[in-house]
Amino acid sequence: MSDETALELTVRGAEKRDAGRGIARLPEDARQRLGVLSGDTVVIEGERETVAKVWPARGGATGQSIQVDADTRTNAGVKIGESVRVRRQAVEEAVAVTLAAPDDLGFDDSDLVRQSAKRDLLDRPLHQGERVRIERLGGSAFVVTKTVPDGTVRVTEDTSVTITRKSSVRESVSKTVDSVTGDGSTSTPKADDRTGVTYEDIGGLDEELDLVREMIELPLSEPEVFARLGIEPPKGVLLHGPPGTGKTLIAKAVANEVNATFITVSGPEIMSKYKGESEEKLREKFEEAEANAPAIVFFDEIDSIAGKRDDGGDVENRVVGQLLTLMDGLDARGDVIVIGATNRVDSLDPALRRGGRFDREIEIGVPGEAGRREILDVHTRRMPLAEDVDVDRIASRTHGFVGADLESLAKEAAMTALRRVRRDGERVPLDELEVVRSDFEAAMASVEPSAMREYVAETPATTFENVGGLQDAKDTLERAVTWPLTYGPLFEAANTSPPSGVLLYGPPGTGKTLLARAIAGESGVNFIHVAGPELLDRYVGESEKAVREVFERARQASPAIVFFDEIDAVATNRDSMGSDSGVGERVVSQLLTELDRLTDNPNLVVLAATNRRDALDPALLRPGRLESHVEVPAPDHDARRAILAVHTRDKPVDDDVDLDALAGQLEGYSGADLTAVCRDAAMSAIREVADQYESPDEANEHHKEILIRREHFDAAVESVRPSLGAV
Repeated sequence: MSDETALELTVRGAEKRDAGRGIARLPEDARQRLGVLSGDTVVIEGERETVAKVWPARGGATGQSIQVDADTRTNAGVKIGESVRVRRQAVEEAVAVTLAAPDDLGFDDSDLVRQSAKRDLLDRPLHQGERVRIERLGGSAFVVTKTVPDGTVRVTEDTSVTITRKSSVRESVSKTVDSVTGDGSTSTPKADDRTGVTYEDIGGLDEELDLVREMIELPLSEPEVFARLGIEPPKGVLLHGPPGTGKTLIAKAVANEVNATFITVSGPEIMSKYKGESEEKLREKFEEAEANAPAIVFFDEIDSIAGKRDDGGDVENRVVGQLLTLMDGLDARGDVIVIGATNRVDSLDPALRRGGRFDREIEIGVPGEAGRREILDVHTRRMPLAEDVDVDRIASRTHGFVGADLESLAKEAAMTALRRVRRDGERVPLDELEVVRSDFEAAMASVEPSAMREYVAETPATTFENVGGLQDAKDTLERAVTWPLTYGPLFEAANTSPPSGVLLYGPPGTGKTLLARAIAGESGVNFIHVAGPELLDRYVGESEKAVREVFERARQASPAIVFFDEIDAVATNRDSMGSDSGVGERVVSQLLTELDRLTDNPNLVVLAATNRRDALDPALLRPGRLESHVEVPAPDHDARRAILAVHTRDKPVDDDVDLDALAGQLEGYSGADLTAVCRDAAMSAIREVADQYESPDEANEHHKEILIRREHFDAAVESVRPSLGAV
């Protein structure tokens, strides 16, 4: 095809699941102009030429763009945002293909390895000198060293695939460089130099990634743009956010994509007990970066060496001063850029956070549902998933999970599949090993959001079916918690926000805590149970800090419910406090401040429970804080009947037990009392069977004889007295 029929298109990043598959997604109008169909081969011409298989862009995308992954971009010698020429290419079927394996491949050369490589490359166009990833072999990068016939070929079932072992990929590439570039250029891609993180390995952070690229990629790749504008390029970017959200990953991906030297600096390797040695080590890192420019100096957990000087010792202060001096002395050409990452941004020295040092601060937050879906795509694209695995459903149920948590989830699901196969005792061929839905269900039960592990956080299995009666309270809680998650667009259309706080009040044992757990189970969000007294500490400032940390972690793991049980223990009326320490007043003030901030995060709801509403501070109960007050009263006859039905639902209860009559007999009993009655009745039935036999083993063999009869309930009523009294 002639050059007149080629298109000039702008390179964009590939979809997460397309990484390593040799796919080029084209918009419909570009595909029609080129005259290609899905599955056809196109040549992508940048600094070099490479080939890819055409797939349509999703969502009916239009425009002059082409989506390709990092390997294809490397093979073509282009970066995201640059232009390439694309034309159609006819391909021959390959008779034989030879691949050079990386030196660190952890597999022996065998028929299984060759078959795995062949299956991944089936119907894929290849060209000599290209780098390809074999997903079935852990995503290892191979180089195509030889094809028969020469030129662009397509792998078929009849193609013979050979893998060269005991030779470096670098040597394999150098042998084929002349055939690829025609001039012996050393710019041919080297698989062993480009095995780092790519943009396709980062999910759910597209906006943040664009901001980082703008600040780092442009100064390193196009410094002349800043010279033309008459401004200095940025010298530093500070990435901050909760642990595990992808700060280090972004830094590595940018360094890999711009082909820059990546120098990591950790706090412990810098610090020294000898005077001046810490500063010297820091200077050596920057000298190394300048000698290997373009370079990125990455400070992971930068707060460990650059904290506020007022809080540190002499050594820490000198290190901060040296770092400030070095950043001020960076060459204005932008050949060296500093990236800092921290999850404690407020602890950094203020002098670091001004323009000219860290020019931009970018928050890397907890991903939403769409972001979690992308991250799961990244971590499951090499995984043999069964048809019953619904990744969208997993993404919707993993509230508060950061990227590291989702990676752990995928890994645990794979390990569960492996344990399941080994437990069955059958030797399953590798090609038939699959990860099924039940493996992910088991993994979700054992992996929890890392932001919440310090607290009692869970997604309760309790639902409204486990709560008898209390329909008004259920409806109010559903409107406050479930509706904002389910009807978000309706709230936006009405330009209103849901209640930020709900107070459950009523006598002890009526089901306040159970209701809170049930609404969390109904909505599927994270549930943080905070007992009031555990926030209190005898040291000044620690109690307020505990309150702040609870809300901070909840914001990171939102949507979430923060449930303060027995809130009267920490939020009593300040006018009636007699403590000289003032800790109670400060805790209440901190709690009020945090409640006022809830309007900024509609996915965070505070529930509180008390049986002493009159003792609470009035400021806590006004609109905008705990504005919805839901009474959880002593159960009436119908409610007692419903509670008894819940607690006898799965028990072997005799037909002669009339729950209606029993509910009428138990007037004045709370929900907790009714639970105790059902439990005591069951214990009486167990004791009756156990007493008939001489040994536990003999009794256990007759477990089917257990039957809870009316006399067992009568005995339980005699032993459990009502806590509320007659009403």
